[in-house]
Amino acid sequence: MIAFISGGARSGKSTHAEALVRRWQAERGGARYYLATASGGDGEWQARIGRHRQARGEGWITLEEPVDLIAALERVEPGSTLLLDCLTLWASQLLYSSEHASELDEAQGIAMIERLLAEARRRNVALVIVSNDVNEGMPPENAEVWRYLAFLQRVHRLVAQEADEVIQVMAGLPQVWKRRGEERS
Repeated sequence: MIAFISGGARSGKSTHAEALVRRWQAERGGARYYLATASGGDGEWQARIGRHRQARGEGWITLEEPVDLIAALERVEPGSTLLLDCLTLWASQLLYSSEHASELDEAQGIAMIERLLAEARRRNVALVIVSNDVNEGMPPENAEVWRYLAFLQRVHRLVAQEADEVIQVMAGLPQVWKRRGEERS
């Protein structure tokens, strides 16, 4: 199973994703993993990470990997459930981090996502992917912002196409756009 959950900043998407992971893990068994794409940061960022860990509670195995999602997936036991939070940070680090930007390009990023989805299915890892809706307004005039948004939207379309469930969260309320076996008219 693969689910894609999107929403605006502070919309409640991570809370919804965590609840979905708990439900899937209870149904399937196996371990419960949290893959954080955020890295380090300043004191405020560290405090936010700490609040998120405390809110998640016990029972999570936390992996931190800002870019190499495949390396992180290889550390997940087959049959487990994995929450990847979030694609928005991953995309910015892939494109702009001084550590990674020179090594990876957009095509390699897309290939990494394709492989992540295929490997999760092959290894029977239930995967819940979170990302931000950041392209709701007029196209930006800044070329680099446009490049980032265009790349992120390509990733979103790919994940949504491959996902069994696609959910958008707004003001804490989930809207299911796609669920395997349920056709929308």
